[in-house]
Amino acid sequence: MDRPFIHGDFLLQYDDARRLYHEHAAALPIVDYHCHLPPEPIAADARFETITEAWLYGDHYKWRAMRANGVDERFCTGDASDWEKFQKWAETVPCCLRNPLYHWTHLELARYFGVTELLDGASARPIYERCNAELAQPENSCRGLIRRANVVLVCTTDDPLSDLEAHRRLAEDASFPVRVLPTWRPDRAMAVDDPAAFNEWVDRLAELTGMDIGDFETFLAALERRHQFFHENGCRLSDHGLEEPYAADYTAGEVAAAFARVRGGQALDAAARLKLKSAMLYEFGRMDHARDWGQQFHFGALRNVNSRMMARLGRDAGFDTIGDFDHARPLARLLDRLEREDRLARTVLYNLNPADNYLFAAMIGNFQDGRTPGKIQFGSAWWFLDQHDGIELQLEALSQCGLLSRFIGMLTDSRSFLSYPRHEYFRRILCNMLGRDMERGLIPRDDALVGRLIRDVCYHNVVAWLGLDGQALAAADQGGPNWSA
Repeated sequence: MDRPFIHGDFLLQYDDARRLYHEHAAALPIVDYHCHLPPEPIAADARFETITEAWLYGDHYKWRAMRANGVDERFCTGDASDWEKFQKWAETVPCCLRNPLYHWTHLELARYFGVTELLDGASARPIYERCNAELAQPENSCRGLIRRANVVLVCTTDDPLSDLEAHRRLAEDASFPVRVLPTWRPDRAMAVDDPAAFNEWVDRLAELTGMDIGDFETFLAALERRHQFFHENGCRLSDHGLEEPYAADYTAGEVAAAFARVRGGQALDAAARLKLKSAMLYEFGRMDHARDWGQQFHFGALRNVNSRMMARLGRDAGFDTIGDFDHARPLARLLDRLEREDRLARTVLYNLNPADNYLFAAMIGNFQDGRTPGKIQFGSAWWFLDQHDGIELQLEALSQCGLLSRFIGMLTDSRSFLSYPRHEYFRRILCNMLGRDMERGLIPRDDALVGRLIRDVCYHNVVAWLGLDGQALAAADQGGPNWSA
């Protein structure tokens, strides 16, 4: 009998790779230091009634594939029933061969639900019913899904105005050993391109902090107060989703004048916007360094390019793309501006255009400080790149220009509670690359040496980089994932 598509040696093409994965990577805990999981369902230990709710709601990756397959929007974001949406996705899956969705779909079905059959239109109904029955089991609540994947830390992504109430409930709940920490994401504080939306957000900031925000200095003081609040609630990371680095020269007077204009509802010209954003980005970096946080920069997404669908569905609906922005000079200026004042925090740089891989991999070497191993990181393959080829290309560029051994590894960057097999996916690809190098004689066939690198990249490096208590995290480790198959 042929083995199923997802099997124990999936993606592992060499004897050395198989040994490395099973002995050094498979059982390690997961530190998901960047994701978009909502904290409230974790705090409430919410449940999913259907696999569609858990799998298709909010998943713009799948929506893009379905649209490309000729599926009407009603079955993506519309009012079709959960069964109808699942059926349309199942019919789309066979058309996803060579797309990472094909791998992710079958990994998730196998790991969480024990489903080893291929998903298609004919198999959809029995798989749908089996998954729904599994989701009804106690171990498959939101918390249960996280624990089954052997996750020990989750860092969510949170607006500075968030009350972090769900995080506080989780921190006080000893029954759930997984740490769930907020991440400071101040993108809306920089969204001065839309004065009305920006001012609505600043008005809420003013109300929350009890401060009359009429000038740039008060604006920064209010944000500083929120930054401290996040710190008191366990936050140790910031994250910025930006088209490109903002690092123009500016004076205090220019920034004050630009802020006053936008606060008054006036649109800014391109030069004024750039100066104001550059000042904000510097100040956020200063705050992060002062509290010993890490900072993350996601560069290169060109968002909401389909204006008709943006008007119909809003943001995060699957209409963003890879941009071709100028990164090198402004990124160097941004990092140097903080470094020359010794205010450069631990930093992760993510790119979306694979043409920039070597640019980013080389850039991080300019700002390592000789004190903190891997202080500046070339982040894991992101969004359109977190697939087999993209992961290999990122690992290759980092290996050639820097130290793979100091890499802090994979993250989900996902809104789905079923996405944790992406860490397994990454680990298999990493071990296959190293096993291939062993077979070719490019690295020693030394399991102690290579195994240590794997364990560090998959777990130990990020624990040290975040400055977290590895013993406390390990206490949540259940000895490996608790998969159905």
